[in-house]
Amino acid sequence: MTHQPPRRRVAVVGATGVAGQQFLVSLHDHPWFEVVALAASSRSAGKTYLDAITEPGGQQRWACDEPLPESFATVPVVDASELDLDGVDLVFSAVESKAARALEEQFAPHVPVVSTSSAFRYEPDVPILVPGVNLEHAILVKRQQRERGWKGFVAPIPNCTTTGLVMALAPLVRAFGVNSAIVTSMQALSGAGRSPGVNSLDILDNVIPYIPNEEEKVQRETSKILGGLDGEAIVPLDLPVSAHCNRVNVRDGHTECVSAGLGRAASPGEVEAALSSYGREFVDLGLPSSPPELIHVTRDPFRPQPRLDRSLHDGMATLVGRVREDTVLPNGVKFVLLSHNTKLGAAKGACLVAEYLVHTGLA
Repeated sequence: MTHQPPRRRVAVVGATGVAGQQFLVSLHDHPWFEVVALAASSRSAGKTYLDAITEPGGQQRWACDEPLPESFATVPVVDASELDLDGVDLVFSAVESKAARALEEQFAPHVPVVSTSSAFRYEPDVPILVPGVNLEHAILVKRQQRERGWKGFVAPIPNCTTTGLVMALAPLVRAFGVNSAIVTSMQALSGAGRSPGVNSLDILDNVIPYIPNEEEKVQRETSKILGGLDGEAIVPLDLPVSAHCNRVNVRDGHTECVSAGLGRAASPGEVEAALSSYGREFVDLGLPSSPPELIHVTRDPFRPQPRLDRSLHDGMATLVGRVREDTVLPNGVKFVLLSHNTKLGAAKGACLVAEYLVHTGLA
């Protein structure tokens, strides 16, 4: 088990949005992090947090299953562009990417920024971090600091669809090699946020077969995350990924059907063993937000299912089922995975990344 470091004072930027709300749930009573500032757009600035998420008619725009922690209800919300970083050790950014770029460039020269946005993901000196998968890439934050002259850095997590995919592919890359992957996602509504989001009438009795930029993000991010280090540079893995991304009428939890061509033949049992044993070294660190297992393998042919399985280990485990041979791809294997898009794939996953950065002394 890891020792408990001095508590870090953190700010949540984008605190009124869906991802920001998940940060508040994840950070409430956190043993390492103390929330000292909540920031959002100018529309919310000057209001208490509860007032900022309350419509004129009294409806509260609170999207989490867990109730709003009372300790945050009366905290004043500040304009993100005017956030005072004096007394802040770390920023969690949950801002949409268009606004995130300027804000994160404003914060990172002074303090570490752990982000759910795509604003910096594709910069050569920026790692895209996934707990237990590629945390050796975290060393790139030192390159950022040196080359950009920053005291802090930006450390984004990936697109939430990418998170589950790389979590499942990483042990296969390590054990057998992976030459190609095909993924079809069935993505939860919560991944669309609330504005503009998916119109409720559009999703009833329907599957929406296009999510703007999603397939390109999955393809690009997977290769970078699973790549190796050459000094202080990431060499993307030569892994063609074909992605089909769909929005379905599920509240939380992204389901993905994956076929992978392995570097060598492996039986379904060998694949299940590689998945089940993966990440034990990371889990043994005992970080506060870590699940007791990174990947949970089920042999029930009807699982995983979002409604039944997304909350396993508070949404921090990736579930894999229906592991079987794929006879189309060379050395092919196929399976179904489930990953909680607003827990592991967003706020709590970002908290776990921040915990690792603190544990290693990088933040």
